[in-house]
This record gives sequence, C-alpha cells and structure tokens, in this order.
Amino acid sequence: QVQLVESGGGLVQAGGSLRLSCAVSGIHFSISSMAWYRQAPGEEREVVATISSGGNTNYADSVKGRFTISRDNVKNTVYLQMNKLKPEDTAVYYCKSPLTTWGQGTQVTVSS
Repeated sequence: QVQLVESGGGLVQAGGSLRLSCAVSGIHFSISSMAWYRQAPGEEREVVATISSGGNTNYADSVKGRFTISRDNVKNTVYLQMNKLKPEDTAVYYCKSPLTTWGQGTQVTVSS
C-alpha cells in the first residue's frame, strides 16, 4: 500500500527555520522523483521544489536560496529544509511522487 507521511511543520517566527520530512512506502522510492508542494488558504496548490532520482533539484523562484530539498534512499524519506521563513510561506505542505496520491500534509505557519 502506497503511503506518504509528512511531518515537521509547526509555528515559527519570520526568519526562522523548519525541516519537513516525508516518509514514503509502497513504491520503489529510489527510482522515483519527488516533489514538495504547498497550498495556502484560498490559493491553488503550487510546486515548491523537486528532486529527481539522481538528485537533481529545482525550486520555485519564491523559495530559491532559502529552501533545500534532499532525499535519503535508505530511509525512503524526502526532506525540505526551510530557512529564512517568511509569513507568505504559511501553507499546508505536501510531498508527492508521480506514483502516489496526496498525503495528509503538514501545516507551516510563519508569524510576522
């Protein structure tokens, strides 16, 4: 059974950091690209960062230089290190691969 479990969200002040984790099971993780998305209230879901099976990364312009996506193919986990957080980063964050449906997400709230 395919399962995605996101964790690591919380409430943080602007300028702070959080590290999100997404544990994946039920797929051949090491050969799957992965992505982090986010959805703010009243907004459409948007892609934040992607990582290929080979480790190549891409970022939305809004998070370049502040967020880092990484993966651990032994732990079947993808991470999102978020630094210099801004109030506009407030959203529910989701991880996903082309082989999975959506997980439950993890809430990130950045206070000003």
